[in-house]
Amino acid sequence: MADPAGAVRLAAVLEDRVAGVYSDLVRASDGPLRREAAVALREAAVRAVRWRGSDVTFPGLAERV
Repeated sequence: MADPAGAVRLAAVLEDRVAGVYSDLVRASDGPLRREAAVALREAAVRAVRWRGSDVTFPGLAERV
């Protein structure tokens, strides 16, 4: 990244993408794995909010944003 602001934007994008992967795992699994994926989805969404400074309505669901 060319500057600190760009690095922060990249961090938020990466966390959004991680949340998307965990969202897919939540949809595709059940039981303990689904619970763990849901926790990881929530944590990635929280990290993205911290980097971005704002939230999204449906973290991890790009089709809903």
